Amino acid sequence: MEAAYCKDVPLLKIIRFVAQLTVTPVMVHVSSPEVTHAPKLEQQGQLLGQFDEKAFLSSKQLKAGEDPYREHAFNLQESDRLGSERVIRDTRHYRCASMTFDPDLPPTSIIITFHNEARSTLLRTIKSVLMRSPPHLIQEIILVDDFSSDPEDCRLLSQIPKVRCLRNERREGLIRSRVRGASAASASILTFLDSHCEVNADWLQPMIQRVKEDHTRVVSPIIDVISLDNFAYLAASADLRGGFDWSLHFKWEQIPIEQKMARNDPTQAIRTPVIAGGIFVMDKGWFNHLGQYDTHMDIWGGENFELSFRVWMCGGSLEILPCSRVGHVFRKRHPYDFPEGNALTYIKNTRRAAEVWMDEYKQYYYAARPSAQGKAFGSIADRLALKRKLNCNSFRWYLENVYPELKIPEQEAAYSLLKQGGLCLESHGTDSLGLAECKTAPSIPASQKWTLIEPQIRQHDLCLAITAFTAGSKVRLEPCNIKESRQKWKPRGPALQHMISGLCLDSQPPSGPPLVAQCRPQVTSQSWEPQLVT
Repeated sequence: MEAAYCKDVPLLKIIRFVAQLTVTPVMVHVSSPEVTHAPKLEQQGQLLGQFDEKAFLSSKQLKAGEDPYREHAFNLQESDRLGSERVIRDTRHYRCASMTFDPDLPPTSIIITFHNEARSTLLRTIKSVLMRSPPHLIQEIILVDDFSSDPEDCRLLSQIPKVRCLRNERREGLIRSRVRGASAASASILTFLDSHCEVNADWLQPMIQRVKEDHTRVVSPIIDVISLDNFAYLAASADLRGGFDWSLHFKWEQIPIEQKMARNDPTQAIRTPVIAGGIFVMDKGWFNHLGQYDTHMDIWGGENFELSFRVWMCGGSLEILPCSRVGHVFRKRHPYDFPEGNALTYIKNTRRAAEVWMDEYKQYYYAARPSAQGKAFGSIADRLALKRKLNCNSFRWYLENVYPELKIPEQEAAYSLLKQGGLCLESHGTDSLGLAECKTAPSIPASQKWTLIEPQIRQHDLCLAITAFTAGSKVRLEPCNIKESRQKWKPRGPALQHMISGLCLDSQPPSGPPLVAQCRPQVTSQSWEPQLVT
């Protein structure tokens, strides 16, 4: 895929990067003069202890004539030039600076997994945490070296105070490496970070505060973009949340207008259906209670959907906090190999998520990603058992209560006529419905074609809805919203019954618009015969 970016930061207005399997948020230029400063020399000595930063960085620098993008899929020459710390702009809303937090916030274990990460980028991630976090909130930084080519990375970084490094004996991937790091963590709060990040001012306190208030919350910062070319730090929009399509491809999307209007303070948390997955804070007990990660997923990809579905459906919530900002290098390609190939690994992982959590709606995943059909994904018996043990809600509940904006695709072969004898239910605009002579193929008009996907009766993006919950109320078409109770129907023999009111769709009198009435078995005006349109 292509990615658009801007090196001329003063002229930057809106930037959007679209990377393979990784989508970056929309960028906006921030004119605030506030910056987060690098520590003084004496403070750096306290941060790094006996760690020899100069020797660590100089031994792995780019040689003359080498392609700076080849090994890490970003400009290594520019990363090395920046060194291990720099001044970055405070990209938060100005009101964030006046926020207060409990004085007794619990400390956290920072978990960073890496595989052949550039030394300058990895060290900059670690130092940004140490520089821009209250020291009493950092219990430890746990690095998990996922079998990098050079074991010295792990050994040397362990010399930094508060840092300890665990090295895998073989390539495990991000998912199993994170589980190992979480199991080794001694703090009650877990903070997961990618290995090519820079945290911003006061990034940690808002997230720990939210988790302290409710241990079932999983919170993520707004993820700013660090340019893969010149390492410019670019502010992301504060009006975005995580979303996805039916192929389980993550995307950033605008906050729904209703949610935006309900937010009277730009510092308020943003509910999000899914998180990007690279950076978040979570209570360790809740992480373990929910089953950690699906460790049968490989390397990277899809784990954010599996975790997001599980959190929401099993009693928790997901939030993005506008007053927490972390920069991240978004790359156009993966710089490492997948044992089974990039695409196949992603399909396996997302198929496991769909099979466990999406119930009957997994059919739309397979329709959107037909290459997943027949691909091996391993046993999911333990994850299904976990779902039952936790008494989790259904995926329909998730669509109705968390992500009603996700449109359910129409099934090509599911167009039906709704017949009463030789007459068919027909629409004439959103407010006008009635019975008309049934047409036959190939001249059946769109106004007589209905898609029956319980609990909705649809015409494209419009759904049949009652106007009131009382007998005699008319029905009309309105934009589909799976959360809307007025749009919920179910078959009752030959009748179509509204699920909430218990009333049935009635064509009486035939010359007038349809309405809902008390259900009367065997009454012709309430008998609807779906006839498939082929």
